[in-house]
Amino acid sequence: MVLSRLQTGLARWRSEPPPHARFGTAFLAPPPPPKVLAASEVPRVAWMLATRWRHAAALAAVPAGRGGAVMVLPGLFDADGSSLVLRRFLRRLGYRAEGWGLGRNLGVKSVGVEAERLIARVAALHAEAGPVTLVGISLGGIMARLVAHRRPDLVARVVTVSSPYAGGGRATNVWRAFEWATGERVDDPAVIARSEAIAAPLPVPCTAIWSPRDGFVNGFICRDPSAEAVEVTSGHLGVHIHPEVLIAIAGALAGDAVAQDR
Repeated sequence: MVLSRLQTGLARWRSEPPPHARFGTAFLAPPPPPKVLAASEVPRVAWMLATRWRHAAALAAVPAGRGGAVMVLPGLFDADGSSLVLRRFLRRLGYRAEGWGLGRNLGVKSVGVEAERLIARVAALHAEAGPVTLVGISLGGIMARLVAHRRPDLVARVVTVSSPYAGGGRATNVWRAFEWATGERVDDPAVIARSEAIAAPLPVPCTAIWSPRDGFVNGFICRDPSAEAVEVTSGHLGVHIHPEVLIAIAGALAGDAVAQDR
């Protein structure tokens, strides 16, 4: 009986956002994912890695893309090493895929309060290769949107992956880790104001890849009505190497993403 109710509750969570998680005029503060969904992240990523070989043919069949420069922005605590698989995949498709070169992602400690260090890195790549597509994983996607708002002249497109940019920090199960790593408070008025600005519609094309099965962040605030939304079935851990997500990223870069949830 308990298991049945749990499965029913998770199915409902995955299929529709809570009423107060729907988009409105105010910045959203929906609940984080259920703890049981967060607890399932490790076994799910282990299963994904163990069965990844099944998707080799589908990954190999992805056609070459449009080319151009792509910068991959890692998630919280991650560095460029975490995106090696993704960047290798994108290079095979004909893109110049680069890391961000700023070490571990510790929020403002890494990029600056207004992302000035990250903007300098994007500007340097732009000078060499033209407009840059930013692919941001989780917190990296939030930073990608900030750069696109500040310097749209440098950015061709933004692709966010499991990035909770459209809601408050407490809509995640990792907000305490965020505060510890960055030194910022999610309830700080300055942080909230910056987050609201980041969530505003972008001046460049944007694709938001999200999952209702995400155990760390509320998937329903990982996209908004102004962006192309592509739903995947991944959890949060290992999302940047999940075969379905790699294919979705390739589609977004090629302009083949299908808008959903408008």
